[in-house]
Amino acid sequence: MKSNFTYAIFISFLIFSFNKTYSQDFMSGKGDTEFIFNEAKIPCLTVAQREQIKSQLQYNVNVLKQQNKLAYNEAHKVGGHVLFAWPLQQAPAFNYNDTWAISGYVDHNTAFPNQLLDYNCGSITYDTASGYNHQGLDIYLWPFSWKQMDDSQTEIIAAAAGQIINKGDGQFDRSCNFNNNTWNAVYVQHNDGSIAWYGHMKNGSVTSKNIGDMVSVGEVLGTVGSSGNSTGPHLHFEVYTDNSYTQLIDPYYGNCNSMNVDSWWLNQKPYSNPNINAALTHTDNPIVFPTCPTAETTYESNTFELGDTIYLTAFLRDQVAGTNLSVQILRPDNSSFYSSSFNTTTTSSSWYYYWYFNSFDAIGDWKWQVTYEGQTVTHLFTIQTLDIDENELQTVAVYPNPTTSNIYISSGNQIITKVKIVDIHGKIIKTITNNVDGVTTVNLEDISNGLYFLSLESTTNQKKTIKVIKA
Repeated sequence: MKSNFTYAIFISFLIFSFNKTYSQDFMSGKGDTEFIFNEAKIPCLTVAQREQIKSQLQYNVNVLKQQNKLAYNEAHKVGGHVLFAWPLQQAPAFNYNDTWAISGYVDHNTAFPNQLLDYNCGSITYDTASGYNHQGLDIYLWPFSWKQMDDSQTEIIAAAAGQIINKGDGQFDRSCNFNNNTWNAVYVQHNDGSIAWYGHMKNGSVTSKNIGDMVSVGEVLGTVGSSGNSTGPHLHFEVYTDNSYTQLIDPYYGNCNSMNVDSWWLNQKPYSNPNINAALTHTDNPIVFPTCPTAETTYESNTFELGDTIYLTAFLRDQVAGTNLSVQILRPDNSSFYSSSFNTTTTSSSWYYYWYFNSFDAIGDWKWQVTYEGQTVTHLFTIQTLDIDENELQTVAVYPNPTTSNIYISSGNQIITKVKIVDIHGKIIKTITNNVDGVTTVNLEDISNGLYFLSLESTTNQKKTIKVIKA
C-alpha cells in the first residue's frame, strides 16, 4: 500500500517539475557529419539497357498508333513545350518537412572522365571513365532513405499529363552497386511529343494502369526504390523531345544548358536550395547508417519520460559553408532549456546534426526548433512523468522500501537487465546493468536521502517504474 507520505512527496515533485527552471547548460553531447549519395558515381543505366528501352518505346508507340490509341498526334502539335511539376511528393501519412535532395543533374560536357558541367556551369553531375555522361536528374531520399523506401514515404508522381507508353515492375529493388539488373519504371509521352522516364521504382509500387492509359499531373506512378543500376533509393528522371530519342532534354534553364532556351519546369527550383528536411526526436542515436541495403533504425519518438536520454536531430539539404544554423529547445512554458547558433563550415547536399540530453526538467509539451536560411521547423515532443502504475512486470517487487542502504529486487521468472535510478528532477543518478545474471541488488548508500524512481527493464524489453525512498 502506498503511504500518504509518499503521495505527498510525489505531488510536490510534480508541482516542482512544472515550475522549476534552470540556467545551466544540460547538453550531454552532440555530433554532425555528411551523408553522400552515390559516391562511386554509378550510372543509372548501361548503354545496352538504354538502347533496349528506346527500342521498346518505339515499338509500343507504333503499336498504339496502329491501334489508333496513341494520344499524341504529330500533325496536331502546337508550338511550345510541356511544363513539369516536381515529380516527387511525400505520402499523406508522413510529416517530414521534406524527403529528398539532388545528387546529380545532366552532364553538359561530353568529355570524360571528371570533366563535368551542369546547367548552371557547376559540377553537380558525373561521368565515368567508360564514357558515360549523366543523362538525367537524380533525386535521392533524405533522410533515412531505406526506411523511407520500405515505408513508401516518398511517391513518384506524373510531372505532366500524358499517356503511358511503357512500364515495368517486378524487379529486385534493393540494389547497392553497378549491375545489369532491370529497373522498375514508367514512361509517359506528353501532348508535345516529349517523353519522360521515371526510373528505379520500388518493386510492386508501379501504377496498375496499362500501356495506353492516360495519367494526369500529380497522379501517383509509384514510389521511390533502388531497382536496376543503383546505389540507393532515388528517382532518375530523364526527358527526350520525341520518340526518336535523338535530343535529350535537361529541364533546367541555365547559362550552360544549350539544349533549350527556357525552363521546362513550371516553377524551376533554385540551383542551391537550402532546406531543413527534418527536425526529429529519438530514444537513441539514429545516426547509424547500416550496410546497404539494410533499413535504418531511426528510434523516432515524440513521447518520453523524465530521466530519459533524448536525441534531437536536424537534417539539412544543400547546406552552404558560412551560413547560420540556430537550434533551440523550449520548455512547456516557452522558456529556453538550450539554444545554440553557429555558422556551418561545409557545403553539402545532405548534412545532419544531433544533440542529446538527459536532464529535461519539466513535464509537458516541449518544442525542438531548427532555423536555417530563413526557415524554422518546429517539432513537438512530450515529456511525461515516470509511469508509476506500469504493470508490464507484474511479478516484480522491491524491498525494503523505505531503505537505508540496499534495495533488493524480486522478479520471479523475469531477469532484470537494467536499473536506472532517477531523482525527482528527472536526472539519472546511476545505471546498473547485468545482462547475464540480472540485477538483484541496488546499493543506495552513496545517494542522499529522498524520493527516487527505479526504472527497471527486463530481457524481454518489459519495463516497470517503482518509487523508492532512501531514509
